[in-house]
Amino acid sequence: MQTHTPTTPFGRRPMSLAMIASQVTAKSAAPDATVHKWHVFRDIKEARIALGASDRALAILDALLSFHPETAFYGNSALVVWPSNEQLTIRANGMSPATLRRHLANLVECGLIVRRDSPNGKRYARKGQGGEVEQAYGFDLSPLVARASEFKELAAALQAEKKAYRLVKERLTICRRDIVKMIETGIEEGVPGNWGTVQQAYQAIVGRLPRTAPRQVLEAVTNELDELWEEIRGVLESFVESVNPSANESQDERHIQNSNTEAKLESERGLGHKEEESGSGGVDNNVRSMPKRELPLGIVLDACPNMLWLVKGGGGIRNWREFLAAVETARPVLGISASAWEEAKVAMGEQQAGITLAAIHQRVDQIKSPGGYLRNLTERAKEGKFSTWPMIMALLRAKLDAAKAGGTGADEVETQFAAAQRLDRTGKRLEISDTLRRSIDKWDEET
Repeated sequence: MQTHTPTTPFGRRPMSLAMIASQVTAKSAAPDATVHKWHVFRDIKEARIALGASDRALAILDALLSFHPETAFYGNSALVVWPSNEQLTIRANGMSPATLRRHLANLVECGLIVRRDSPNGKRYARKGQGGEVEQAYGFDLSPLVARASEFKELAAALQAEKKAYRLVKERLTICRRDIVKMIETGIEEGVPGNWGTVQQAYQAIVGRLPRTAPRQVLEAVTNELDELWEEIRGVLESFVESVNPSANESQDERHIQNSNTEAKLESERGLGHKEEESGSGGVDNNVRSMPKRELPLGIVLDACPNMLWLVKGGGGIRNWREFLAAVETARPVLGISASAWEEAKVAMGEQQAGITLAAIHQRVDQIKSPGGYLRNLTERAKEGKFSTWPMIMALLRAKLDAAKAGGTGADEVETQFAAAQRLDRTGKRLEISDTLRRSIDKWDEET
């Protein structure tokens, strides 16, 4: 008995060329083609957006596939299923009839299934005497076999696109983070450069990013940021390479800037100590040889008289609390960031960090980058290789040399220096002499 394969929908549903195209595609499957229905369904889910299928439509397709008893679909097999709307609703997690009809139409429009409507629009199958299906009316799943390779390629392409999008997003995020932090480093460390212009260039580039951008736009912006990143990195690397720390670490503290002043501040030679007989005389030994007692405030103020300029109201500094208040005023003047200052206080202690900053302030005209220099000393303090004694003694020595060269007050300054040196040779508490006190008063008057 001959059977006729229906090609038009039942009732008022219109026929379209897209339906005919889907039917032609369904017939194009090779007779020996074999696919795994769940593998094809996985590819369809991956390429859902490109195919135009909704998520609810895929839930119905999942239910339709479950009505076919076979897992493997063949090109020459009958792939029509005829579940009722009630059965589909149950397997589609209770979807309403109106929603069911709307998403079935979506599957037809996407070419994932083909309608094979009966004369009365019902779905059923007519079987022969042997129980075999002779004619079935329902939904034809043949497009899944005919378009299996298409779905697989489309899914692979979309996966590659997702990966490329994810990678460019990661690259953009890292590039933006690097640029922002390198600009901050350049400003804080005093690296020569027009950092304001660089910051404006960065903002101009990222300002072109829309809220939701396609991969092509992200790649274009990221490429521009890469170029800016290379320029900033080149400036920082050139600055680092231009710094030539003293190679003789046994004599001088290692520091960021190649500044003779910085070397003098921490130089062991500034203490007037002779090298040990072993000839090592290193910085570590120098630090270990420093007195364990704290520096007296009078010695610190004598070595760093510029701190008195920062006292509000023009008064003197009578105790450590007033000294630290003056230090807090000096920090922003030197351009030292709050983070560098906090790190120094943690590593050295607040009082020692204040003495260090006072010494830097005293020689600020000869130190290229106060912030970078303080960070370097902080790192050495963390390693236990830094003491404020060499800095203060070096300042006193410089003051003594200047007084001798000028011929004014040389004896008093030498007395001050000798008093400070005695702290290294005695375990007794320092008693400031009258001569030193008069000298301090004199410096107060001069400043």
